[in-house]
Amino acid sequence: MTARIGVVTFPGSLDDRDTQRAIRLAGAEPVALWHKDKDLKQVDAVVLCGGFSYGDYLRAGAIARFSPVMEPLIEQAKAGLPVLGICNGFQILTEAHLLPGTMLRNNHLHFICRDQKLRVENAETAWTSDYTAGQEIHIPLKNIDGQYVADQHTLDTLESEGRVAFRYLDVNPNGSNNDIAGVANEAGNVVGLMPHPEHAVEPLIGTGRTDGLPFFTSILKKLVNA
Repeated sequence: MTARIGVVTFPGSLDDRDTQRAIRLAGAEPVALWHKDKDLKQVDAVVLCGGFSYGDYLRAGAIARFSPVMEPLIEQAKAGLPVLGICNGFQILTEAHLLPGTMLRNNHLHFICRDQKLRVENAETAWTSDYTAGQEIHIPLKNIDGQYVADQHTLDTLESEGRVAFRYLDVNPNGSNNDIAGVANEAGNVVGLMPHPEHAVEPLIGTGRTDGLPFFTSILKKLVNA
């Protein structure tokens, strides 16, 4: 029986179908989760996808963090459930304090949509093991609240513990501290990033490359070998 990976849809989510397709291409079974669900349907991992949950009112991810589905997700993530937050999903994970730091409006105050070059900094998390540390990849990026910020102590801790998962290369598109594009929690089961790997899983779309597919093959291999 293959791994079952949940994809949460909030009001305003945009990329849930794309994420489900990426999971299916990797060989796992996507399971649709609704924001009002009070259980996770016994999935093996969860992806919080991109979009503008609840219209980004108050702050991006601030309302979604209190959706009913988040209660079991937070509890199980703290117990080791693999969780990936993409763009708005990353914002939700910081609001839920499953990942450190927070997201602000891009420093240039404009929405951006572009192919973004990244460097893989940590290839030992549940979601990055099919990459190699130092590998350079291209992943689509689209956001307006993508500037990752944290206090100096938090940044120092992330750097010293190797918890910066991805870093922007060539250009910092949003003013993020230390060029950080994605981070992991201490256990490595929770990862968040602003770029969209689900849009880089087939040569026909996105960047024209499949640099995002290893996110989904990484978690599949981890679950199958667990």
